[in-house]
Amino acid sequence: MASFNTIDDLDDAQRVLVRLDLNSPVEDGEAQDNRRFSRHAETVGELADEGHRVVLMAHQGRPGRDTFVSLDQHAGILGEHIDREIQFVDDIYGDDALDAIEALEPGEVLLLENTRMSDDELPEEAPEVKADTEFVQTLAPQFDAYINDAYSAAHRKHASLVGFPLALPAFAGRVMETEYEANTAIANREFDGQVTMLVGGTKATDVIGVMETLGEKIDTFCLGGIASHLFLRAAGYDVGYDRHEDLDLYDTQWANNEDVIRRLLDERRDQIELPEGLAYEDDGERAEHTREQLDAANHDYMDISEETVEKYDPTIRNSDAVFLKGALGVFEEEQFSAGTVGAVKAIAETDCFSVVGGGDTSRSIEMYGMDEADFGHVSIAGGAYIRALTGDDLPGVELLVDAAN
Repeated sequence: MASFNTIDDLDDAQRVLVRLDLNSPVEDGEAQDNRRFSRHAETVGELADEGHRVVLMAHQGRPGRDTFVSLDQHAGILGEHIDREIQFVDDIYGDDALDAIEALEPGEVLLLENTRMSDDELPEEAPEVKADTEFVQTLAPQFDAYINDAYSAAHRKHASLVGFPLALPAFAGRVMETEYEANTAIANREFDGQVTMLVGGTKATDVIGVMETLGEKIDTFCLGGIASHLFLRAAGYDVGYDRHEDLDLYDTQWANNEDVIRRLLDERRDQIELPEGLAYEDDGERAEHTREQLDAANHDYMDISEETVEKYDPTIRNSDAVFLKGALGVFEEEQFSAGTVGAVKAIAETDCFSVVGGGDTSRSIEMYGMDEADFGHVSIAGGAYIRALTGDDLPGVELLVDAAN
């Protein structure tokens, strides 16, 4: 297992530059609180309590999108989580930012402006290129150490993620530490009993790649979401193609993955559990079709069937380890929450190692009154979680390992 230095290895009274991932939903111009703030609050609060001078970097949205806004609101939200004022400066590495950094006292925290408002942050380039940017070259001399806590962005080669580890001693924050350990558990841990993975969500290409890579390490794959529709299509059932011209959920992913899906069904059919049926809306109510009744030309399927929930339940409960990637249905609508909530509740009630992650899936825990403490780990990572599961390198992590060596 790769190893890196953590904030436990910091010297006393340091001026530290900390990369977080506070990227959040934005509604009517208002940044929304989410799990990322509470998670990163542990790292920030600990550093401040230890008397370090703490300067934070984070991004929000992408240029040209409605979510591309200032981080001024983020300072207030994060400050509430650590019960401490977080100063904000509308600058990244100009004179205003440098003056604010210089003025920090021990235990004080400062948040810089959205890193993506700097031309040096994007696009993705080699770490050596990013380390040579004005962004990195100007800020790095102001600090004793760099801390990367943004595991969920660790698959990106942006200046704030890969440039500073080449210019400063580099350490992992608490989120980076716990996410990395949990999300690499399939590759790095041995489990005594059955290992189960539930795969869902709308990005079927991602989970199909996970299934292909982890076939030797997973005993059973329980399918939901878009991937389940595509596998049912490959098995000969009438589902898994687009019926709306303005919505491309199935056809492109089918074209890109048909060969892999058919090969997985052929080679690993005993490992793959397909839904017994799917649910759809009928006059505002939940209705269900068995596999044989599926009729994608006339119905939008929104969840796995109740029979499927009952089929997956004992598989989950008899497992030594369970990994969930992606929602099994459109859980945001209560009538189509049976698949996701049924699976998540079964995981919570089972004495097993568990990781729940992927997109908004973890929101179902809070949304339906479950306790995060009942799970081994609830991941806030999306793309990085997929990269970890498929064994791809995470540049942000690799540079921390290199720094430790």
